[in-house]
Amino acid sequence: MGFGTAFRKEWLEQLRSYRLLITAVALTLFGLLSPIIARYTPDIIRMALPQGQEITKLIPPPSAADSIAQYLKNITQFGVLLALLMAMGLMAQEKDKGTAALMLAKPLSRSAFLLAKFGSLALTFAVSIVLAGAAGYYYTLVLFKPLDLWGWLGLNGMVLIFLLVYVSLTLLCSTLTKSQVLAGGLATGVWMVLSLLGALPGVGDCLPRQVIGWATALGNGTAETYWPALGVSLGLIIGGLAVACLVFNRQEL
Repeated sequence: MGFGTAFRKEWLEQLRSYRLLITAVALTLFGLLSPIIARYTPDIIRMALPQGQEITKLIPPPSAADSIAQYLKNITQFGVLLALLMAMGLMAQEKDKGTAALMLAKPLSRSAFLLAKFGSLALTFAVSIVLAGAAGYYYTLVLFKPLDLWGWLGLNGMVLIFLLVYVSLTLLCSTLTKSQVLAGGLATGVWMVLSLLGALPGVGDCLPRQVIGWATALGNGTAETYWPALGVSLGLIIGGLAVACLVFNRQEL
């Protein structure tokens, strides 16, 4: 009940608090710079190091695959950081300041209040990834070669799912506590655990990290798929939101 009104309020807050602007500018900048870094890294090494000319002979010529790899590395690393920073105060701050109780005095369900926050931040990341993807695609086209458009769209869709895992889990951590700092610490711990587990053979194939492996395959036009990782990622998003709603519905404000 009241989701539409709450969502419009949260989206307006995304605009007024500059969360959308900050996220869009940061991710678009990395989308723009990634192909440039991939293309000119050998030239930088050649000019910056004493034996740069010899070192660059050992490095394969830069290609569109390097641009894709650089794009995914930058967008995922800084995207996760932004997800943690943007989501860790969404619920904790509202409860700490007492504004959550004021909002819920209106005909607004607790679940709608929480899901509106997730939806507005998810839209912020979706818009930002569209802009970053457009910048990355254009500069890869200019510096290397045209990429398969559908593969590139699929790649960025996988990146969005990957980032929303951390948005939902950070929102859950923010729901569990009234401290924004503690919520950020818990979310960072969850990220570290998932990263460590993702490095384990076998186990890692079923965790969100491998969604980026699928994104790489889509960008390069190969047939690798990682359905278990996608299923677990979607499960973490839905499960994180479900547990957050359950906890929030039972909390005293």
